[in-house]
Amino acid sequence: MNSEMKTTALVLGATGGIGGAVARKLLARGWRIRALNRDAAKVSRNEPAFDWVQGDAMNAGDVLKAAEGVGLIVHAVNPPGYRDWETLVLPMLDNTIAAARAVGARIVLPGNVYNFGPDALPTPTEESPQHPVTKKGAIRVEMEQRLKAASQSGAGAIIVRAGDFFGPGTTANSWFSSGLVTPGKPVGTIRNPGRRGIGHQWAYLPDMAETIAQLIERADRLPPFSVYHMEGFWDADGMQMAEAIKRVAGGKAKIGGFPWWIVPLAAPFVPVMREIKEMRYLWKLPVRMRNTRLVAELGREPQTPIDEAVRTSLVALGCLPESHRQAAADLIGHPSQNAG
Repeated sequence: MNSEMKTTALVLGATGGIGGAVARKLLARGWRIRALNRDAAKVSRNEPAFDWVQGDAMNAGDVLKAAEGVGLIVHAVNPPGYRDWETLVLPMLDNTIAAARAVGARIVLPGNVYNFGPDALPTPTEESPQHPVTKKGAIRVEMEQRLKAASQSGAGAIIVRAGDFFGPGTTANSWFSSGLVTPGKPVGTIRNPGRRGIGHQWAYLPDMAETIAQLIERADRLPPFSVYHMEGFWDADGMQMAEAIKRVAGGKAKIGGFPWWIVPLAAPFVPVMREIKEMRYLWKLPVRMRNTRLVAELGREPQTPIDEAVRTSLVALGCLPESHRQAAADLIGHPSQNAG
C-alpha cells in the first residue's frame, strides 16, 4: 500500500452524525476524505473540504469505483428513519466488503449495544454471547460476522461499539433529540426514558469519532478483526443525563417521564416507534460496556465533560437561547483537553 492510499479514506455516510464526525477528525489529521453521496453537488456545499463522489452505497459499482486508491473505508451509512433496514443494510455492507477486498482497504464500522440481548447484560464484553431479541440487533450481529469473515480474507476491520449517541449531527431518531428534548425549542420539560436507579450508557459523537481516529492511527498494529467497547458517559442512576440537560439549560426545566404508553399504540403505523418498542429492554436493565480493552490500547478513552457535551448538543439542536450559544461555539472551536 503506497503512502497516499494510507492517508485516503472513503466515508460512506459522511452526511450523517458519526460518519461526518469521523471524516472531520481524519481530515484534521491530514487524511484526504473521499465521500460517496447520491447528490454530491448539493452536499459538497456543506463540506467543501471533502472530495465528493456521485454514487449510491446500494450500487456495488459505485462503491468500488469510489474506493479505488483508498486504504480505509468508514462504513457509517444507514437507511434514514429505520426504513427498510432488513433489505438495505446488509447489501450495502456487502458492497463495502467487496470493494475493500478489491483494493486492500481496512473497514471501520461504528457499532452499538443492539447486538446483545438481556442474557449478556449488565456488563457485556467484546466477547459476550450475542443473542439479540430484535430484528435490528440480529442484523447488527450479521454485519459483524460478515466483517469477521472478510478480515480472514484480506479486508481488516475495526468495530467500535458505544451507547446511545448524542452530540452535533445526531439524527432526529436519537434518544437525546427525539426523547429527552425537542429540536428547535427551548428546554421546558425533559422526557427521561430511563428509570431512576437503572444505569444507562451514552456516547458523545465527537468522543466516539476521536476514539475511532486514534484506533485508525494504530491500525497496523491491531489484529485483522478488532472490536472495542467505549465507556462513554455512564449515567449511573438513570437521572444524570436529564439533570445535566436541566443544569445546562438554566436549571428551570422540569424532568418528567417519557410517555411509553404511546409507543405500542403508534408502533403499527410509525417505523421509529416499532424500533423503540423493540429496544425498550435497554432502558429496563442497566447496560454498561466496559472499556478495558480500549484503554489498554489507547492509554485512556477520549471523554468530554458531560456539561460541555450537553451544551454543545443542545446548541446544535437549537434548544438553547442565544446567550448560551457563543459559549458553546467557543467550546466547539476549542475542545476540552479531555476530548483527546
